[in-house]
Amino acid sequence: MTLHVQDLSVAFGDKTVLHHFGFTLEQGETACLLGHSGCGKTTALRAIAGFETPTTGSISLHGRLLNDVPAHQRQIGMVFQDYALFPHLNVADNIAFGLHRRPRSERQQRVAELLALTGLETQAKQYPHQLSGGQQQRVALARALAPKPDLILLDEPFSNLDADLRTRLSKEVRQLLKQQNTAAIMVTHDQQEAFVMADKIGVIKQGRLVQWSDPYTLYRQPADAETACFIGSGALISGQVADQGVQTGLGLLPAADTTALTPGQAVRVLIRPDDIVFDPSAAEQAEVMEQDFKGGHFLYTLRLADGSLFPAHSAEHLTIGQRLGVRYRGAAAVAFPL
Repeated sequence: MTLHVQDLSVAFGDKTVLHHFGFTLEQGETACLLGHSGCGKTTALRAIAGFETPTTGSISLHGRLLNDVPAHQRQIGMVFQDYALFPHLNVADNIAFGLHRRPRSERQQRVAELLALTGLETQAKQYPHQLSGGQQQRVALARALAPKPDLILLDEPFSNLDADLRTRLSKEVRQLLKQQNTAAIMVTHDQQEAFVMADKIGVIKQGRLVQWSDPYTLYRQPADAETACFIGSGALISGQVADQGVQTGLGLLPAADTTALTPGQAVRVLIRPDDIVFDPSAAEQAEVMEQDFKGGHFLYTLRLADGSLFPAHSAEHLTIGQRLGVRYRGAAAVAFPL
């Protein structure tokens, strides 16, 4: 199974909300569309599902063009933000809803498989209002998986859950999808969800797909400065391109790629918290400006002599105003021209 979205645009009246959108998703892969509210990520999901009509471009699955195929004939499952469970049906009947044309024995076998897979065997006869939020979410996923669709779409499925449950269920859902070898696309504005769930992440900005890559590449090699600031903790500090890297307030840093830059050019350099180590012997000094206690460690905001601010992790309890040596230990830094 390959989902291929090419040059997709969607407009409502004279307003275009998706601009020449495109990516490829393979069998068993999970992708997350990530962006601020109103960026177009849900519109993209709805277009793939068949709920919105593209203005331009194409959507194909297994090489079959879907543009004119009704939503119910696309072999695509959907998990809605509010789960949309049927309140008058119990768990087993909710899961079996899309199997009504299958033989009874096949329906019963598939429902039993999914009840076991989702750990809901003892809740089979309960109704949605008797379930926790996490259990309702698993029922919605099981119902979407029941007909063995080629693709599952999830519209912010964890947004109604508390933080701890969100993290746990993100891992559970990813495991379920992998066990079924089902491709999935999830819409979210939560970066942590995306990092936990995704094989590929698509960052959307004002209706445009600005980057499509695996989570590590997205974190370490963002496509532009705005994406760098949007993804994960980090800061951009001032620098100047040199022959052997980029000169900054942290010293001369190795640079990932300066072929498009010229020596002496002013740039902004991405610094992640894990790029920094405290070192009493370091030549560069930084002042502690802020601290954010994370339980197992602190996230500090530090200031260099040139005024640049950047984050750093440490298990040590430092005080505001304290000065100490810092050293860059990261891989080749990513520099963005001003």
